[in-house]
Amino acid sequence: MSKGVVLSVSASVLFGVMYYLTQFLAPLSGEQVFGWRMVLTFPCVTLFMVYSGDWRLARELAARVVRRPLLLVGLLTLSALIAMQLWLFLWAPLHGRGLHVSLGYFLLPLTMILTGRVFYGERLSRLQTVAACCAALGVAHAFLRVGNLSWETLLVAVGYPIYFVLRRRLGADHLGGLWFDMLLMAPLAVGALLAGGSLGEVFVARPALYGLVPLLGMISASALVCYILASRTLPFGLFGLLGYVEPVLLVGVALAMGETIAPHEWPTYVPIWLAVALLVLEGLRHLRAGRRA
Repeated sequence: MSKGVVLSVSASVLFGVMYYLTQFLAPLSGEQVFGWRMVLTFPCVTLFMVYSGDWRLARELAARVVRRPLLLVGLLTLSALIAMQLWLFLWAPLHGRGLHVSLGYFLLPLTMILTGRVFYGERLSRLQTVAACCAALGVAHAFLRVGNLSWETLLVAVGYPIYFVLRRRLGADHLGGLWFDMLLMAPLAVGALLAGGSLGEVFVARPALYGLVPLLGMISASALVCYILASRTLPFGLFGLLGYVEPVLLVGVALAMGETIAPHEWPTYVPIWLAVALLVLEGLRHLRAGRRA
């Protein structure tokens, strides 16, 4: 289990490093950074699946598409949903919107709880109910202050639950589904690279990109591999709890990059952080109960 914990935390740290690295990739645009990430990560994921024996999942899904061509429409939708998330993750820190994305990741566990209640009839415990109420206070404050939540926050907090529900409905909630996501977004990634003009001129103008861009690809692939290995090694409850490491790191990275939490924004963030703390406490209680059993 200790190996799984190290892998999960390593994945979160690597995602945080990748988030921080994007500020050094100028003059590449957020779209070009997204394109390079996908172009360099896709072959690494493919090699990992072949090595791990999970390539059969991609073959099985491809056979289902042949039998039911309409399934391709659903897979294209999944690919578009995750592509928006991957693009936003790298676009936000380049445009000073990192805290808004971090807020979305803090809200995500709560929207996932709500999704489980609505779509799968999962009941909220007492602590989960209190956590949801705390988060609602933060959301209400943000809404009253600016009239609405930022689109970046909503895209993360709402977009991911839609993605996960659709994956389960389509029977693509495995590595084969992820591989198809990346395959179908490959043309978009290449288009993002070409839309920015001559790539050669950008690299000549900033030679450091010759090292930074491959580094981005290696970090992205390593983070994904660590994440997958951890998900196989750890109990589901502990794996979910360790997922909270990432949004904490994203806030730290956003602050390190010069963003600040204004005094009038604290009433938004504090209740949400309290909600996250309550969810972690809930998970720890379940883990202890599981050990006793």
